[in-house]
This record gives sequence, structure tokens and C-alpha cells, in this order.
Amino acid sequence: MLEATPLTDGWTLRYEGADLPARVPGCVHTDLLAAGVIPDPFLGANEHEVAWVGRRAWTYGTRLRTGSGHEQTDLVFDGLDTAAEVTVGGRLLGRVRNMHRSHRFHVTGLDGPLTVRFASAYTEAEAVRDRLGERPAAYAEPYQYLRKMACSFGWDWGPTLVTAGIWRPVRLEHWSTARISRVRPLVTVDRGDGVVELHVEVERTRVEARLAVEARVGGRVVRAGLTGSRAAVRLRVPDARLWWPRGYGEQPLYDVELTLLHEDAPLDVWRRRIGFRTVELDRRPDAHGTGFTLVVNGERLFARGVNWIPDDVFPSRVTRERYRRRLTQAAEAGVDLVRVWGGGIYEGEDFYDACDELGLLVWQDFPFACAAYPEEQPLRAEVEAEARENVVRLMPHPSLVLWNGNNENLWGFRDWDWERRLAGASWGEGYYLGLLPRVVAELDPTRPYTAGSPWSGSWDHHPNDPAHGTHHSWEVWNREDYAAYRHDVPRFVAEFGWQAPPAYATLRRALPGEDPAPDSPGMLHHQKADDGNGKLERGLARHFPTPVRDFDRWHYLTQVNQARAVAAGVEHWRAHWPVCAGTIVWQLNDCWPVTSWAAIDGDGREKPLYHELKRLYADRLLTLHVRDADVLLAVVNQAAEAWTGSLTLRRMTVDGSVLGGASVELAAGARAVAEIAVPRELRPDGPKEFLVADASGLRALYFPAPDREIPYPRPAFDVEVAPGAVTVTARTLVRDLLLQADRLDPGARADRGLVTLLPGERVTIGVRGWQTPDPSAARAALYCMEPV
Repeated sequence: MLEATPLTDGWTLRYEGADLPARVPGCVHTDLLAAGVIPDPFLGANEHEVAWVGRRAWTYGTRLRTGSGHEQTDLVFDGLDTAAEVTVGGRLLGRVRNMHRSHRFHVTGLDGPLTVRFASAYTEAEAVRDRLGERPAAYAEPYQYLRKMACSFGWDWGPTLVTAGIWRPVRLEHWSTARISRVRPLVTVDRGDGVVELHVEVERTRVEARLAVEARVGGRVVRAGLTGSRAAVRLRVPDARLWWPRGYGEQPLYDVELTLLHEDAPLDVWRRRIGFRTVELDRRPDAHGTGFTLVVNGERLFARGVNWIPDDVFPSRVTRERYRRRLTQAAEAGVDLVRVWGGGIYEGEDFYDACDELGLLVWQDFPFACAAYPEEQPLRAEVEAEARENVVRLMPHPSLVLWNGNNENLWGFRDWDWERRLAGASWGEGYYLGLLPRVVAELDPTRPYTAGSPWSGSWDHHPNDPAHGTHHSWEVWNREDYAAYRHDVPRFVAEFGWQAPPAYATLRRALPGEDPAPDSPGMLHHQKADDGNGKLERGLARHFPTPVRDFDRWHYLTQVNQARAVAAGVEHWRAHWPVCAGTIVWQLNDCWPVTSWAAIDGDGREKPLYHELKRLYADRLLTLHVRDADVLLAVVNQAAEAWTGSLTLRRMTVDGSVLGGASVELAAGARAVAEIAVPRELRPDGPKEFLVADASGLRALYFPAPDREIPYPRPAFDVEVAPGAVTVTARTLVRDLLLQADRLDPGARADRGLVTLLPGERVTIGVRGWQTPDPSAARAALYCMEPV
């Protein structure tokens, strides 16, 4: 039977002539940090102090002992970052140049020093650039010339920390006669039965050996002989329970086991979990353009999504528990789809396992982002090898529903002056429209593929045409007010978002010794977007009195503006289902403490946007909006049951007076949207008035004027504190009340974000991690809208 021995102990990192202890899996930065050689690059401006690390070559070493009673021993690296030479006792095993794939070396009988020498990623990338020629990119770093996590070279939310190291597990595998080299599972549903086809490939030491494979799933067992190196077995599970996205049903998972046998003796075993479900992508043209609707088990979905970036700029630090925690946060916010963005990595198995169990659909980008990528060697062979490996590796996961060729490169070619600058040079089109769809069609025909995001489906339309396929909405953040989200109805919004700084406690930890201000040195260093602070200021100026000189007030208002901006888009687009079939907010998470578009900051703290997503992505949503000068209430019902009941409308003034009201019957079908016209006499007139809609415990508000024109009363409210709770009772209108729990204690968390209270209303906010409850401290941590 194959035996695997992890190689985790005894590794060293060579530094200045000495051997430092090294952790495997890990990377150079984390080893140097543990040894006290470098400061924490996440604090202050230390990123600059460690820039030299990415420019150097590094050597890892340990002692290899391969003795066993087996015929063959292989040295297997699940991930090497990135350009490296592997030797044992001075004998070259091979050279590698791809972070996104594994590597296997035959080492039978080889004992002695095992050395992995990493070249600087810059050195390798610049050499490829010199060979193949300059290509345009969104950033002045050579990330497109190397198959490496692009965002380690920095992004508009991430630091430039160019890593090297053994970033995924390494082991010795001892085996005899034969081993399983690959299993490709095709999982489908046929007339209510689950069907699994296991396509098996083996590697042999003995060609003449008579082999067989035996597969088990759902109580079914199938056995087949194996001649040569390939076999296929098919199992049928009657009346299989279907796997559903969260909110649509349960997530039953089935254990699949395939055993390789030699004369009834097991040689190797492959085990995975699968789920039975069907997935389609409806891209049919219609009266509105070209659709982009995910269909799971025949059910058409409005995808409630978030974009995922690597959760740490040093991915080896992301544990199974951290994946689970972050993805559970997503599920608890109502998210049902996570897009793994193309400037990062193919995530580890723990990520996809968590998505399988939580019912989170996964849209997987191939790792290409915001650059023209050469299609010549040595890159082309690496791209195909990594695609083939990762497509097969991830196939068992029912959560994976879509392969996407790239992020913004088709758009970049058309709009970012790439075509002129390239002058006919290759730029990646052959990957996205040729190689990658062929690989997916050959290996994983059960899942749809799309060439890019955004992508209209063909060059007949602009790549980012909102009427065709996927759309990225960035003109709003870059140049316009978020009210502009309401100007069109894209078929699927795969990226949009608005920035805000991280939580206050996160800033205090990341900027030691600094009193933060919007333009203080540390704040500016932890703002990576081009003119990011300028865009924040202009966004505030459209709604609030300016300038906002008090940092605490600025911090609060930028958080409010982020939540309101995303709400403006999601409310509008959900109200236009089924024309619009999904929104994917940029972004769920951060990889370090930074001002960014994330809903969860780099220390794992939830911004007000996170709590707003709970409202926006709930099965049922009320939203008031203006269309053709009329005020409409959209009743968005994504639940499986019809939504009926009574709706209360109130026209109010900011001083608490009720100018009029009505009770209206509400009826929205299952997975449908209904619209109710607000009677003309209830429409707010001027900045002193607003509209309130209440139904089934949900509320929608419509203020017709920006905050800077609204004569808010001075907020008055009472605060009561009990263990684990803060209760606020309003004596006036209190708009966008926010308890910043981390100001009470860095470890404290609140269970809700922004809430608006009418006079006499109260809210109880759950607080975890606050050890010394105190009413005055609670009041000081409460923020809300104030008079101009």
C-alpha cells in the first residue's frame, strides 16, 4: 500500500551564511519574521523596509532519507513559489517555475541534503519579459511574466511583498507495482439518480501486473479490470439527494472511494466527497440583450455574491479554521456565491470543502488579471499544465459551478490602449478563447466556462457592455456618485464596490504610535488605490457637509457611505430580477490592514457594509426607489414561498411628525419581484420629509435629499447596558446609528451595523467580547447622523 511521509520538520532557510529555522509550508517572509530578521510588514510603513526580500535568491534545505521496503519513492511538492531548482546531494532533480501546480520527482535510493534554491521572482519575470517583449498591465510590476500569485506584486488594496518558499505541503510517497496518478470524477444527475464516472490513470513499476479498480459511493460498489494505464468505472446512486446552494435546500455530500488493486491486495486509495447537482449557464439572447443566469438543479438563481481575494498576502498562513471562519461570515451575511478572483490563486482544498458544506457556490477564475499575458514558451506549457491539474483537482467539489478565463483582460485589450501598444504581440486571447475552454471541455464538461469577466460573449459587443453577459461597474467609484448605479440594468454585475477604512481597532494596531488622520502617513501608506482618498472625499462631498476635519467623524461617514453605495446598487439590481441575474460585491475580505472595498477588514473585523449585506442579501428585501419620476416600492422575494401580507407606508418629517399613511396589501410570488406604486400624496416633498415602508418586520426608507440638506434634529436617545447587549431607545429620529464595538474593546464584536430609529423605537445590539460593560463607554462608541 502506498505510504506517504510528510516532510515538515528539519527545514532551514539560508540567510547571511547562517541557517535559520524554517517552517514548511511557509515562505521566506514568515520565516524571517519568526527569526526576528524583519519587522512585521503589515505595520506602519514596514512594507518598504522589507522590499529587499523579494529581490534576493533564497535557499531551503533539509535531510532526505528515502529508505523503505517499496520499489519506488517520489518526492512530491504540492506548491513551490515560484522559480526554483531542486537538488539532492548536489544532483539536480529538476527546475520549476509555477506556483499554481505541484511537482513530483523520482528519488528512489537518493539520500542526502535536499536543497530547494529559489530565484527572485523579479529576476525570473524580468528574464521572461526580456525574451518575449514588454506587455501592458494595470501596474508597473512584472507579474504577467510568471505563473505566480499576481497580487503578491501589490494591487490597489494590497502590499508589494513578493514571496518565495515551499508554500504548500511536501512529502515522500513510497509505493510498489502501481499508484493512482489521477482520478477525474464526472458527477451528474440522470432522471433522479446520481451518476459518477471515475476516469482513472495509474503509474506502474511493473507493466505486466494485473490490476483492477474498485469504486464505492452511496452503498454502491463497482469493480473493473485495468489494462495499460487507464480505466473508467461508472456508478449509479438511485434517488440521490441533491446538493443545493444555501437558501435553496440542503447540502448532502457522498463519500467516494476508489481503490487500486493487485490480485485483491490494495495498492493505493483515492477518497473524496462529492455532491449530486446539475449546473447550467443560461446565456440565451432575449429582448434585453444576452443573459447570464446560473441554473442549479433546474432552479434559476439571482446570485448574491462576493469577490474573494487571498485572505493573507502570505497564503501559507491561511489555515482550515481561518477559511471556515471567513466563509461562515460570508454565509451568515446571506451570500450564496463566492468568486475566486484571477489575481490570486487556486485556493486550497479546505476552502472548497467549506463551500461544499456551507452551500456557497464557487465561481473560479483562472489566475490571469489586469495584464496582457504572453502566450509563448515558457509560459504556454505552464499555463496548460496548471489548468489541467487544477481543473481535475477541483472537480469533486459540488460548490464549484463556473470556470472563468480571466479578470478584465478582454476589457483591457479593448479599452486600455493595449491593442495599439501590443502591435500584434500575443496577449492572452489564445488562452481565454482557445486553450482554457478546450481544457475545460475535455476534462470537466459538467461545468460551464466563460472567457472572462467582464465579457459580453463575443467581440460583436463591447466586452463590458452591460446588456450582454457580465459587467464590471467601476465608473461609479472612480468618477460618479453611487446614485449612478441606478442608471442601467446589467445582466450580471460581477464587480462593483466602494471603499472605506478598516475598523478603528484595526487601524490602531496597524499604525502603532500614530494618531490616524485621513492624510496621516500611515493612513496614506495603507491606502493603495490611485487617488483613493480623493475619491473618498469626493464621495463624501456629494452627501455630507465638507470638509470633515474630525477623524472619528470622517471614519464613521466613510463607513456609512460605503454601505449606502453598495446598497444603492444591490437594491436597484435585485429589483430588476430576472433581467439582472446577480451581483458580486467587490470585495468580501482583505489580505492585510488597509482602506479598501472589503466588507471584512484585514484583521477579520466586520465593517458596517458586512451587516448591510445581511439586509441586502436576505431572501426578502423591501426597497424604495424613483423610476420615471414615480416612487416605487420593490418587493423582492427570493424565498421558495410567496410573500403576502400588509404593507404600511408613512410619510414623515425629520422632527417625527406623520404627514400621511396607508396600508397596502403586499403580494410577491416565490423567487419573484413585485412593484407597488407609492400614492402621490405620500411622496416626500423636500429635504424635511422622508418615506417609511414596513412589512413583515422589514423596512425601507427613502430620503429624497442628500444628508447635507436634511435638517436633522440633534439626536437624542437613551442607552442601557446589560451583559452582552446595548439597548438604544430613540427620543428623536436617529439615522444610521452605529455601535463601533471595537472602540469598547479590541476583541468586541457587535451583531448588527447601521440602524435608523424613529422616535420612540428601540434596538438591542448584541455585543460579544466586552468584558467591562459601561453605559458611558457605550454611548461614546455610538455614532449617528447629526445636524449640519
